[in-house]
Amino acid sequence: MTCSIKKLKTPQNLTTQAYDSIKAYILRDDFEESTRLTEEFLSSQLGISKSPVREALNSLHTEGLIRIEARRGAYLRSFSLKEVKDLYELREALEVFAVGACQITPNLIEELRQSVRRTSSDLHASDRTAHIAEDTHFHMLIARSTGNTELCRILENIQSQLWICRRQTYSLTSSTAPDAHLEITNALAAGKRASAQKSMRNHISLVRKCLLDFMETNE
Repeated sequence: MTCSIKKLKTPQNLTTQAYDSIKAYILRDDFEESTRLTEEFLSSQLGISKSPVREALNSLHTEGLIRIEARRGAYLRSFSLKEVKDLYELREALEVFAVGACQITPNLIEELRQSVRRTSSDLHASDRTAHIAEDTHFHMLIARSTGNTELCRILENIQSQLWICRRQTYSLTSSTAPDAHLEITNALAAGKRASAQKSMRNHISLVRKCLLDFMETNE
């Protein structure tokens, strides 16, 4: 398949840049699960040595996004129905907790509203990459406002794993994101945490159901 990984130019922090670039590449909807990722291929495409690529791949493996096979390379990780259910149960628990624990400030509400507008704009422009990034950003804004660094780290990893699962079902739920995010934002702005938590739970439950139904149908 044709590779469209952007070649890296800045020599500083190459491992982080390689990680970000490879992660964005594997989260694309047209990335085939059978595609083999080798250090040689990736270092050539990125224009860097194998060392930062190897470190980036190891990080992605540790985070559960790829699997590395000795002397064969790396492949996109596949998830079982049980694994997806487990991830969504954990995500729902963490995100509902975050809504209940976040510090509601005028700045947070404004950032959330701006995110909702960008999500809607990306959706109308059919910009899938930007929409996914903004969707993640909205949820992380709430998580970060709790001040709980470990919560943010775990939640971000769960979201990345679930986006791998949702690459083929993006169109089933993407249109629901702006309204769902706005509902959560409005509830927080009104100081109605319980309502915001309910909206968050409903939002995640809908996406989970669509993904699991798709997986069960295509097993």
